[in-house]
Amino acid sequence: MDFGFATLPAITVICYLVGEIVKLTPLDTRYIPVICGAAGLVLSVGASLLIPAYASTDLLEAAAIGIVSGLAATGANQVAKQAKK
Repeated sequence: MDFGFATLPAITVICYLVGEIVKLTPLDTRYIPVICGAAGLVLSVGASLLIPAYASTDLLEAAAIGIVSGLAATGANQVAKQAKK
C-alpha cells in the first residue's frame, strides 16, 4: 500500500487533535504550538522510518516537514478561530 504524500495531511490532522486534547488539560494553552510541533516531528520521523514511500527519506528533512505540519495545525486552528469573529 502506497501512502506517500497522503501522510503529510494526516500528520497535520493528528497534530490538530493533539492540540485539542491539550486544551482539555490544565496545561497552559501557550504551549500548544510547541507541543504540536514536537508531535509533528515525532510522527514525521517515525513515518519516514516506517513508510518507504514517505515524502522524505532524510531524517533532517522529515523532522522539518513534521515541525511545519504541526505548526500548520496550530495555524489552521487560529484561522478558524478568527473566521468565527
